[in-house]
Amino acid sequence: MQQKGAIGIFDSGYGGLTILKEIVNILPQYNYIYLGDNARTPYGSRSFETVYHYTWEAIQWFFNQGCSLVILACNTASAKALRTIQQKNLPLLNDPFKRVLGVIRPTAEVIDNFTHSKHIGILGTTGTVQSNSYILEIEKFFPNIKVFQQACPLWVPLIENNEHNSKGADFFVKKYIHQLLEQNANIDTFLLACTHYPLLIEKIKEYTPADIKIVTQGNIVAESLKDYLKRHPEIESLCIKQGKINFYTTDNAEQFNKQAIIFWGNNIQSQQVNISTL
Repeated sequence: MQQKGAIGIFDSGYGGLTILKEIVNILPQYNYIYLGDNARTPYGSRSFETVYHYTWEAIQWFFNQGCSLVILACNTASAKALRTIQQKNLPLLNDPFKRVLGVIRPTAEVIDNFTHSKHIGILGTTGTVQSNSYILEIEKFFPNIKVFQQACPLWVPLIENNEHNSKGADFFVKKYIHQLLEQNANIDTFLLACTHYPLLIEKIKEYTPADIKIVTQGNIVAESLKDYLKRHPEIESLCIKQGKINFYTTDNAEQFNKQAIIFWGNNIQSQQVNISTL
């Protein structure tokens, strides 16, 4: 008999809390385990091999906690590690009840709903942009959509240092949006392809032309998960339904609790864990 467990939500740091928040709003009945790999963040500037190694370590940790389903609530991990893990690692487990999902495919599947011009702009970390994952995924579903990308390497540090509402942040918000719009005049949709970026949305709106839609991922991923659980009752039946959430970090728990308020909106109590297999 298969072991029941929580749904695992993984991020390199705090950003995945914005995804978890939306998931809990839509699916509050399930138990969740959140893990932030804060000791090794940021992932955005790291190599594909390093992100893959870190992400697979985290997934194995989730499986050891009894999770059958793990969501990579991190665009960089989804871009640089998910495909390899799904194709290489999971088959070796010989366990059809272990599943790992990401945030890129659900977004790519619905992006056509937001654009009329069929020209969209991606704002993401350097790692996500360099992977070209959004270009590849969107092309699978909507080959007629043209995708333009802009890396925003300073947005995450601004947010994690709680400077995203400062006047100093304006320069870098305006800079990256301007660089994206310079690539094509027909862009009518911005996709915020990093789970941190919703915290910057008011400033992003300020420097974005009013006729451009701004798309965030939280609700999209939450609705996609709801649909996935409906379509996969064999996985849904393994998810404990007590409405509990446990938070974990690979770094200092007290610091995590303090910073997490920015993303979660309320106080949390986390535990520090070591997930390294080295």
